[in-house]
Amino acid sequence: MAHRFGSLAFTPAVKALQERYGSRRQYARMAEGDAAPDRVGEQESDFIAERDSFYMASVGATGWPYVQHRGGPKGFLKVIDERTIAFADFRGNKQFVSTGNLATDNRVALIMVDYPAQARLKILGRAEIFEREQAREWMERLREPGYKATVERAFVIRIEAFDWNCQQHITPRYTVNQIQEAMADSEHRIEELELENKQLRAAAGA
Repeated sequence: MAHRFGSLAFTPAVKALQERYGSRRQYARMAEGDAAPDRVGEQESDFIAERDSFYMASVGATGWPYVQHRGGPKGFLKVIDERTIAFADFRGNKQFVSTGNLATDNRVALIMVDYPAQARLKILGRAEIFEREQAREWMERLREPGYKATVERAFVIRIEAFDWNCQQHITPRYTVNQIQEAMADSEHRIEELELENKQLRAAAGA
């Protein structure tokens, strides 16, 4: 169970707003979390393993937050242990905003969504970037067989806290593969009916 998210995210200003709008009692226990980082369990590990994308926020030296989409094959974000996740940095547009931000502030926030199930997981952590020789072991561990993207570096995130969001306002969306899987039985049945119809027409004509 997550215990620490509220103690990191619920600042005095946040608590004051919760008090004003009547949700302080609901969230009070989350702000009294353990000092130790949260540990992901089986539910979180299974959820992460099914994702093919997530959003990661960092903060630059100017103080501006930056949110970046990360995508890849399902499971490219890997749970290393109960307090560590990691992913391969596939070559992109070479802006390096997130990478540069982490040189001055290693804190990140991740949010990942399962749209069909209307589920959402938030993670706060501290990221470490491994490149060149330092990254060799990590890059081999994080490489996705069959995925042709070039791996430039490894992002290793030590989890500080996580929290499951409520399901409100998540519009269900489905990938092409999910739709194809859902339609497979119907398409197979249609093929059978078309074949049966063809055979009946042939028999009637004879």
